[in-house]
Amino acid sequence: MTIKITKADLVVIGAGSGGLSVAAGAAQLGLKVVLFEKGEMGGDCLNYGCVPSKALIAAAGAAHEARHAERLGVAAGPVSVDFAKVMRHVQAAIAEIAPNDSQPRFEGFGVKVVREAARFEDGRTVASHSVRVRARKIVVATGSRAVIPPIDGLEDVPYLTNESIFDLTERPARLIVLGGGPIGVELGQAFRRLGSEVVIVDSGTLLGREDPAATEVVVDQLQRDGVEILAGYKAVRVEAGPTLVLQHRKEEIMISGSHLLVAVGRRPSLDGLDLDRAGVSTDRDGIITDRSLRSSNPRVFAVGDAAGRGQFTHLAGAHAALVVRRAVFGLSINADALQVPRVTYADPELASIGLGEAEAREVHGDDLRVEMFPFKDNDRAVAEDDTRGFGKLITTRKGKVLGVTLVGRHAGDHIHLWSLVMSAGLKLSQLTGMIAPYPTRGEINKRLAGQWYTPALFSSRTRALVSILKRFA
Repeated sequence: MTIKITKADLVVIGAGSGGLSVAAGAAQLGLKVVLFEKGEMGGDCLNYGCVPSKALIAAAGAAHEARHAERLGVAAGPVSVDFAKVMRHVQAAIAEIAPNDSQPRFEGFGVKVVREAARFEDGRTVASHSVRVRARKIVVATGSRAVIPPIDGLEDVPYLTNESIFDLTERPARLIVLGGGPIGVELGQAFRRLGSEVVIVDSGTLLGREDPAATEVVVDQLQRDGVEILAGYKAVRVEAGPTLVLQHRKEEIMISGSHLLVAVGRRPSLDGLDLDRAGVSTDRDGIITDRSLRSSNPRVFAVGDAAGRGQFTHLAGAHAALVVRRAVFGLSINADALQVPRVTYADPELASIGLGEAEAREVHGDDLRVEMFPFKDNDRAVAEDDTRGFGKLITTRKGKVLGVTLVGRHAGDHIHLWSLVMSAGLKLSQLTGMIAPYPTRGEINKRLAGQWYTPALFSSRTRALVSILKRFA
């Protein structure tokens, strides 16, 4: 086959969130851009991650609310779940959003889209089956894939990952979830609420990266939902069934199910790129990059999961904006300065940004203040009869915000404000001066900020000052 040889200002490998954003931005600025994608346009988030999982969670949430509406005086009656229809809803959500990430749309921006696997031939040349491109700059945005752990027997039994579970048309009778991270918790709870028996297995603790008190709120709800949790159990063998042989301390137990979901984490998708030919160094987290997201080859940048700095769609989008500034305009950027929120979309949601309390104490020692405000004291939560969770604010003693954790209904929608506070370096006093609409759950953010000032505001020194000032009022 004849290989077409071309030149470009920018080559992008991968059409997920980060790659598409880089390609669109650069093309609309007048650069000649070639985009390679061997799989589906939109990448993991659209096809196997964010979109389908949230569509499934929405259906599961509707079933749960219907079952428990009686607490508000509404009798919904027996709840019936049409699982095939639920999965059609999931696929419909993907289909409705897909045009935003489609090949015709990006070709409309002026991007040359090549639907083939790409590889490096040298430090500035990328080739596929039919095209060879010599580029001024190259961006690797290949995303990540599910980690398949080296467990004896696993390869001999059918198992699901996030890339295949949304293809199900029949509800699993008993789903074993291997991995208690965000993906395992979200999907485990969703399938339980849709009628499956669910067991979540993790060698450590569920959501181990998060604040333990916040995790406890989520785990409590999982158990109320009927999810069986085996924390501290290590999978040592998989047998037909599927059956997992687990080790807990010195004992072995066996659990069986109808389906097995492997959700122990994700790793960057870099296989087949021949990065060594381009002089691009990697480690277990992905491509090694500096604060400018530039690799050991100064022509090659990495964004999103491939850059090894976190696996979030919104982070990939932020990386894309930075790389366009750097690669197109030559501006200085600092990816290390990004304040990246994260959300586990369980019910209740668990959202956080910055340092957790334990991390903050390791870094700052006693120069720390922690404020907590429970949703049981939030009027909107009381009105909705859903007072689960709390907010936690972590600052230095001088008031610099180090981190925030919110756990509760729609927590992910309320962490935005703290992302602004931390990225813009706002002061807590600016939050206390904000008018928050009443009654809303978002008031918790202002209450946390106001609570920080309470000791000083109502101190004996302040009272003495007021006593003097009142004479002149």
